[in-house]
Amino acid sequence: MRLTLFSAANPTMASGSNSLMWFRKGIRLHDNPALQYAAKDSDFVYPVFVIDPHYMEPDPNAFSPGSRRAGLNRIRFLLESLVDLDFNLKKLGSRLLVLKGEPSEVLSRCLHEWRISKLCFEFDTEPYYQVLDNKVKNHASAVGVEIYSPVSHTIFDPADIIQKNGGKPPLSYQSFVKLAGKPSWASSPISDEITCIPPVGIVGNCVISEVPSMKELGYEDKDEDERTPFKGGESEALKRLRESISNKEWVANFEKPKGDPSSFLKPATTVLSPYLKLLWREFFYTVAYGTPNFDQMKGNKICKQIPWKYDDELLVAWRDTKTGFPWIDAIMVQLQKWGWMHHLARHSVACFLTRGDLLVHWEMGRDVFERLLIDSDWSINNANWLWLSCSSFFYQYNRIYSPISFGKKYDPKGNYIRHFLPILKDMPENYIYEPWTAPLSVQAKAKCIIGKDYPKPVVDHGSASKDCKQFIHEAYELNKRLNGDVSEEDLKGLRRRFEEVKEPKSKKLKQKLIG
Repeated sequence: MRLTLFSAANPTMASGSNSLMWFRKGIRLHDNPALQYAAKDSDFVYPVFVIDPHYMEPDPNAFSPGSRRAGLNRIRFLLESLVDLDFNLKKLGSRLLVLKGEPSEVLSRCLHEWRISKLCFEFDTEPYYQVLDNKVKNHASAVGVEIYSPVSHTIFDPADIIQKNGGKPPLSYQSFVKLAGKPSWASSPISDEITCIPPVGIVGNCVISEVPSMKELGYEDKDEDERTPFKGGESEALKRLRESISNKEWVANFEKPKGDPSSFLKPATTVLSPYLKLLWREFFYTVAYGTPNFDQMKGNKICKQIPWKYDDELLVAWRDTKTGFPWIDAIMVQLQKWGWMHHLARHSVACFLTRGDLLVHWEMGRDVFERLLIDSDWSINNANWLWLSCSSFFYQYNRIYSPISFGKKYDPKGNYIRHFLPILKDMPENYIYEPWTAPLSVQAKAKCIIGKDYPKPVVDHGSASKDCKQFIHEAYELNKRLNGDVSEEDLKGLRRRFEEVKEPKSKKLKQKLIG
């Protein structure tokens, strides 16, 4: 059945050169070549954002309020960014046109209704957008619309890097940097600010709205104290950038690999990750763009094949801040409330879920991060989970982030834990990272009985981490022996052999914890 997407053209539609600027991730006016091209030699420019049900439809079955793919923090951050974009467009005599529906169908209708001659949008490397964009471009080409889709979400064109590397993406940061060299615009002046945009033309029969509220999208918003302190929008990003670079001493002494993951009143980084993409992200974008099935283990040629657990009980304990390890649980509370945490805090909880303690599949953790992080990004999120599970990029699986000593190194008094886990606020500092070791009298005085008010540890870290190292070692040996061509039966066999060896130790541990 063929759906009719077009209404009759409006007879009063102004003739001339009409451009449609389709905003997606690059919700900004600065340094936006697609918008600059749309504005050039045009009589009218239609700035459009499409509310895509694929990302935005409320899902009552999701583990937290929001859509199937995004929690409330991510959705609010997007809406704030759109409000800011609309405000900045209005200062230039334009406005943002918000439509709702499957984007290719919505845009097809708009191209016809508004007699568009130029369609402009930023190139996107994600598989979902690659399929969507091809549908849009095919239709636009068929009706004679010029398409301009520049690479501007990244500094470098991933396809160029892959071509320079013989058709394969570079798999180390060092090789990526060497191949990339200087960006093409480094030696030439660029215009980074738009000072004038042609007005919006007649919108005809297309259903246009202002930026919707959370309630209008079908969501009940969080209370103020439950919301992320980080606001969306280009204006907020520029403000944060100016504040960061104005402190010259801080900039000169800043070292990204370091920093305090427990610092929350004043984060140890710029917190520009929801707004700005840098060189490590360029590397991840390139590898993701050039690697089929990058977002999964099966069929992913750069991913070690490891028989991870699909353990819903352990996943929920980790996700819902009930592991019994205060450092891990506090980080996950910050993630749920703020939609952001320090990169070393992310490393801690990702390592704990996968190769450090629980051996749960990295794809399950990836899905939680994708939903809850306001700076969630398909390429970066998948790459970091591949890295931290030692499935790709990084292979030193013996280097584990301890769920006890790592946080203690930065915050021996446990202030971070006390803030995000108030049930432990009165626990003495010598027990704050291991409250299960506190005598019952101390627990009673702190009004926190372990196993009642706060959970017991889901595993014994000492024995669990040893088991994990042995398990990953055996999986690596299997991959090496079979040259990466590991079947489902091979993985099942490794899991079965490991469980048989582990079972006697598991019984002893249960008796120890119960006792």
